[in-house]
Amino acid sequence: MSYASSTAAPALSKAQQFALKKLTLMGYLEGTSFLLLLCVAMPLKYMLGMPEMVRYVGMAHGVLFIAYIVVLFFTATKIRLPLWAIPAGVIGSFLPFGPFVFDYVLKKRLGE
Repeated sequence: MSYASSTAAPALSKAQQFALKKLTLMGYLEGTSFLLLLCVAMPLKYMLGMPEMVRYVGMAHGVLFIAYIVVLFFTATKIRLPLWAIPAGVIGSFLPFGPFVFDYVLKKRLGE
């Protein structure tokens, strides 16, 4: 007999799992676009004089950032995330690798 199931967080419904998967996907896309902007587009602009990459990657990152914030708020209401999750997700989106760390911590806390 295992007592781990009695202390674990309640299981998420299918709709909640789908919302969490959408948040994970958007976080990965937003985080990847931010890293591309910082590690590829910015060096191309300032080292090789190619500002076009910043325009395109920056625009894509801006769209993905707004979509990530919208999905974060939608997921927070759908799953009823803890109070710390929304500010942590927003702050994480401003940091390199932040969305990846936020996703890991959130899933660990939710028991996923």
